Parts: sequence; C-alpha cells; structure tokens
Amino acid sequence: MDEKKKERRYQRIFKQLEELCQKPGTPLSRMATIAAVLHHKMDHFFWTGFYLYEDDRLIVGPYQGPVACQELEKPEGVCWAAITRNTAVLVPDVTQFPGHIACDARSKSEITLPVKDKNGQIKAVIDIDSSELNQFNQIDERFLQNIVNLTYK
Repeated sequence: MDEKKKERRYQRIFKQLEELCQKPGTPLSRMATIAAVLHHKMDHFFWTGFYLYEDDRLIVGPYQGPVACQELEKPEGVCWAAITRNTAVLVPDVTQFPGHIACDARSKSEITLPVKDKNGQIKAVIDIDSSELNQFNQIDERFLQNIVNLTYK
C-alpha cells in the first residue's frame, strides 16, 4: 500500500476507533475493538492483537487471526523487545530478528508497541504481523501509537 493511501486509511480508522472507545468499557474491551477494527481494515495485517503484561509475563489477550502463542517466553521475541526498550519495534524480516518467536511460520514482518496506562506503566503490547516482508514503517508506528493511547483513556 502506498504511503498516502496508508495514511488516509489510518486517519479513517483512528476516527472510527476514537468514537468506539468513547463508549463505556474497559481497557480489555477497547483492546478487543482495536484488534478487530485494525485486522479487518488493514489488508496486510495477518495477526493483530495484544499481549497482556502481568506479573512480569506476556499472556495473549484479545486478537484476530490464527491461533496465538499463549505466553511469550521472556526475554525472547519482538513483543519483549517492545517492553525492554519501552518503544515501538519494527521488524522488516522476522528471520533477521534474534530470538524471534514464531507462533505462525507464515509471519514475515512485524511491529510491536508498548501499551501504557495513564501513569505511564506498561500494561500490554500490541503485536501486528504480516505475511509479507517489509510491511511496516514510521507511518504505522505513528498511527498505532495514537490508537493504543485510546486503550487507557
């Protein structure tokens, strides 16, 4: 998808999610809504979901796509990298990421971002995989950051 088209799509998605996340709910219900909308609106998203950060563990939360790993072994993988680095992690080719956890061999590229509560504490990680290489860039990072900020409004 070209850059302009991607930006316009994210703008529409953000507006839709902003309205949906204003309704009564919990962070978990907002995560479920975010995962569903993103997964069905972004054609190149193969797996879209959240891992909940609880008791120094990453446990699968709401997601869309094929069956997920139930728990991600610490400190391996892209999701743990988002936790330890406290920032987004973009991986153009998962085979080149040391310690990548392959929950599904069809995953080729990935982006993860920490999800923080109002006090700045990490509560989850959004994890999005694509079955194609080089699918994520700074546009995804910027818009996904704004989207995950809706979780703990």
